[in-house]
Amino acid sequence: MDKNYFVNRRTVRRYTNEAISDEIVAQMLAEASHAPTTGNMQLYSVVTTRTEEGKAKLAPFHFNQPSVMGCNVVLTFCADFNRFVKWCNASNAEPGYDNFQSFMTAVLDTTLFAQQFCTIAEMRGYGCCYLGTTTYNAPQIAEALNLPKRVVPITTITLGVPDGEASLSDRLPVEAILHKESYCDYTAESVKELYAEKEAREDSKKFVAENNKESLAQVFTDVRYTKQANEHFSKVYLDFIKESLFEM
Repeated sequence: MDKNYFVNRRTVRRYTNEAISDEIVAQMLAEASHAPTTGNMQLYSVVTTRTEEGKAKLAPFHFNQPSVMGCNVVLTFCADFNRFVKWCNASNAEPGYDNFQSFMTAVLDTTLFAQQFCTIAEMRGYGCCYLGTTTYNAPQIAEALNLPKRVVPITTITLGVPDGEASLSDRLPVEAILHKESYCDYTAESVKELYAEKEAREDSKKFVAENNKESLAQVFTDVRYTKQANEHFSKVYLDFIKESLFEM
């Protein structure tokens, strides 16, 4: 394998019309299911959406991102205690998973599974795009996909054959994320230095100018991920989790 394979990975949002068969998707999911999982419980499920009607139903809940309608398959990865609890009930075992610890266990299982699938798909030459909007509109997505209680949408991946080469996203230097032995906190000077390359990019400068802001950080705090929006969607998601998982 090319040693730069992972460094050069790209998020793909534009796809050709070439189809990826159900058999290939199922095989990749089977391979992804060998990702690490807590206690080998595999607390996840995935719903695939292929039809134009199905994708059109989901698209508004992902703020009509073009990759939803443009991809071959939409995969909604869900934390799933429904299957495990029903197995316990059918086996004379008393489940005790209506709590935050259990939810986080299922979230970790689901996230590892989704990322393993993404890596497998990309290594086969397919393109993937994570949709962070899944947690924003989880109640609507759950209704559209007919999810039962104890099944919570965590993330969504659009999948297809790449249409051209996608741009390469920037990343912070490893010095920004690596702490040896103990956490070394940042000073104002050191953190600005770590973000200097990101801020100096032409696309970052364009971002700042287009939004009439003083800094790239302000684009994140004032435009892209505002306090008001974060608080609103936090309440929506938390209420849904409580209703779905904790009322067992």
